[in-house]
Amino acid sequence: MNFARILPILPDTVTGRNKILTISELTRRIRGSLEQDFFNVWVVGEVSNVKKPTSGHVYLTLKDAGAQLQAVMFKFIANTVKFELKDGMEVLAFGSITVYEARGQYQLVIEKIEPKGIGALQLAFLQLKERLEKEGLFDPAHKKPLPMVPQKIAVVTSLTGAAIRDILNVINRRFANVEILIYPVKVQGEGAALEIARAIKDLNTLPDIDVMIVGRGGGSLEDLWAFNEEVVARSIYASKIPVISAVGHEIDVTISDLVADKRALTPTEAGELVVPHYDQLKDSLEKIKARLIQALYNKIIIIRNRLTGVKNSFPFKRPLDKILRLQQRLDEMVQRLASVTKHSLELERERLVGLANRLDSVSPLKVLNRGYSITTDVEDDKPIKSVEGLALGKKLKTQFYHGGIISSVVEILK
Repeated sequence: MNFARILPILPDTVTGRNKILTISELTRRIRGSLEQDFFNVWVVGEVSNVKKPTSGHVYLTLKDAGAQLQAVMFKFIANTVKFELKDGMEVLAFGSITVYEARGQYQLVIEKIEPKGIGALQLAFLQLKERLEKEGLFDPAHKKPLPMVPQKIAVVTSLTGAAIRDILNVINRRFANVEILIYPVKVQGEGAALEIARAIKDLNTLPDIDVMIVGRGGGSLEDLWAFNEEVVARSIYASKIPVISAVGHEIDVTISDLVADKRALTPTEAGELVVPHYDQLKDSLEKIKARLIQALYNKIIIIRNRLTGVKNSFPFKRPLDKILRLQQRLDEMVQRLASVTKHSLELERERLVGLANRLDSVSPLKVLNRGYSITTDVEDDKPIKSVEGLALGKKLKTQFYHGGIISSVVEILK
């Protein structure tokens, strides 16, 4: 840049010298020149050093292979950016060059920014989808089943759109005897996502709602964006009432569709999913009724045949035969028990006789029978085994095989 053109040398008419500028004066003149020449420009570069202080402003560096440019995005602009700025991302940034005088540094004040090669909303969608999927908000295990025949249905949508007409027409045509509660909300534009999330939360405070439809008709990605907001996704995930998401057309897929318990390709299909067709339901019930009647009839036939078989059976015709056979068997068992008992007694008798003979063979009486005798002390009846301790005149008792005598010691032989 030709700074001689931007900063012309101004002679001092008094001293004859060139005018001496302060740093602030020079910086302000450079700022004015840059802001005039580089107003509303697009730049492409790689994002690095992203900083987000508590002020809400975003500071970053845009760079390429040969240079780098400091940039700032003030809070009111940063709040409108749907996607998350990350280091290494290539972006297109629109804004104006200015000078931050406190540091004497020129910078780009960003007014608009979008990822290169993909739309900002599309990138924001992909980023949020990836994050919520990691958290498990799309997990099929969390999805609640829809009631077969709901008594009360809540619809969260706009009153002015075609979606509410399509839903009501289908429900009334398929199953007219159902109560419908409509919670009107904005479905696009600023504040729409918060209204939708608040409606889902409010409906969950009511005790008698069986199922909820949340949606709108078709539109551009920008039109459908409220249903890609995180606040709506989390309110659907937290809902205790089963939620059907019906946003846009078949080709439109939103975050709400992925979180909801059931996705309807269109609002019309939502009406078809939420209630069965009355005539079809009636026909199904008639078929079930016919199957139940036939099954009951078949059961009766089977039981009747079984009872007939029992009636014609031999035990039923001659019931005492079973008792007589059991009595006969009991008699046989009694006889067998008596025989076993007699045999056991004989064996025990023989065993006792053997034991008695063995006991008799070692009996002292047997010894006495052979001519031996037993001499005991008269006083304590203890056997006398030796002359030790005997004295003349001591009385002794002698036992023979038959009878005994009392004697006294007249002489001791050693």
